[in-house]
Amino acid sequence: MDNKITVHTDIEKGKINKNIYGHFAEHLGRCIYEGIWVGEEASIPHIQGIRQDVLKALQKLNIPVLRWPGGCFADEYHWQDGVGPKEARKRMINTHWGGVVENNHFGTHEFMLLCELLEAEPYICGNVGSGTIQEMSEWVEYMTLDGESPMANWRKENGRDRAWKLPYFGVGNESWGCGGNMKAEYYADLYRRYQTYVRKYGENKIYKIAGGANSVDYHWTEVLMREAVSYMDGLSLHHYTSPGDFFKVKGSATNFSVEEWYFGLHKTFFMDELITQHSAIMDKYDPEKRVGMIIDEWGNWYDVELGTNPGFLYQQNSIRDALTAALHFHIFHKHCTRVQMANIAQMVNVLQAMILTDGEKMIVTPTYHVFDMYQVHQDATYLSVESVVEKIEEFELELEAVSVTASKSEDGRIHVSVCHLHHQNETKVDLEFKGLHQDLEALTATILSGESLDAHNTFDQPNAVTVKEFDQYIVHENYVELSIPPRSIVTLCIN
Repeated sequence: MDNKITVHTDIEKGKINKNIYGHFAEHLGRCIYEGIWVGEEASIPHIQGIRQDVLKALQKLNIPVLRWPGGCFADEYHWQDGVGPKEARKRMINTHWGGVVENNHFGTHEFMLLCELLEAEPYICGNVGSGTIQEMSEWVEYMTLDGESPMANWRKENGRDRAWKLPYFGVGNESWGCGGNMKAEYYADLYRRYQTYVRKYGENKIYKIAGGANSVDYHWTEVLMREAVSYMDGLSLHHYTSPGDFFKVKGSATNFSVEEWYFGLHKTFFMDELITQHSAIMDKYDPEKRVGMIIDEWGNWYDVELGTNPGFLYQQNSIRDALTAALHFHIFHKHCTRVQMANIAQMVNVLQAMILTDGEKMIVTPTYHVFDMYQVHQDATYLSVESVVEKIEEFELELEAVSVTASKSEDGRIHVSVCHLHHQNETKVDLEFKGLHQDLEALTATILSGESLDAHNTFDQPNAVTVKEFDQYIVHENYVELSIPPRSIVTLCIN
């Protein structure tokens, strides 16, 4: 059957917060050291120690917000060890990720510089698991207080006269697990206490994010909303997609079967159920949707690449990852009245990364290209879409072959993104527009596709998967007839 999609350009469903296109950079493997930070003495070109080629690639994505320093690392990170003269900074063991020794050369000042260079807003996650209230309170004072105070004076001594703007602060990370193995009731009380001392200094207003649930832990959300809703602005949710879960292993990022292809895509849609269920609980205590759902860790988690440190979580990235990233964005758009931020894990060299590096070499991944194609949806108005599409029935699974999302930007342009999930067949899509005032003849389109199920970029073939112009369509009076190859993502723009 043909796929029939109707985009109602005059029916608006909410605003897509640009922050759902956020990123996450943890002190894990080669994400920070080598991936982002090479140091002032490095031969690799850099800007004050920040790797220049990685920075340039990331700047293109228009990243709205960046979460740091963890992750599990956040609850063993003591910020005072990462400021001041680098030769005097304490060395530490990263007990969560590989047991490596870190020199703390990338700390608060370096992270804030990175955010400034990216023009991204900082989202800092504080240490509840092994840190004190005083430590957290003084970190906020150090970063955001102008004028006279012990921490502000210390910041000035360390080279930063003006306070930074810090819009987002997370009070602990995964307190149900690596952040302290706490019960929901205990963390709720602890959150209420710690957040009290995350002070507002001057004009800096902090959006406080409580540590939320692990995947299907609905009890955690119930307790946090019941006990602490009036003290939070956002509540986090963590969920990773491991396609190999059906096979009791995570599976390979590139060496996988057609069956794993479909199980992986099918598993992606579980995020929709998670958001729906957690949102229902949040609605009980916050019907006005004041508290945002903050999905600050998400993405695909596979087995590490052979020959790499298992604690570094380094994996390749294929066209399958591009599709699952796009599908996640479709789901986040759908829930845009509740989901106010999402941060993919992670930015460089870890899990579903944007960028991979090897010494002086650097490549961007298929997931990077999705973020590039989809940035047109940032802060746009989510539009109503009706779909009648063919079903894929394989391996006792059923999923729709085509997924579509649409938005209208502030300047009136319409953007439609289409994912085609079939592993080998081309498909036809009739894309109808209702309420449209623009001329369809002005349509332009791009495509990201792979020649194989595991098509991916390597250091020898860095452009095996890349965005290209798309022209396989016929424009009619009020609809467009698309011929979309398998394993592909198309974004159309109507000016």
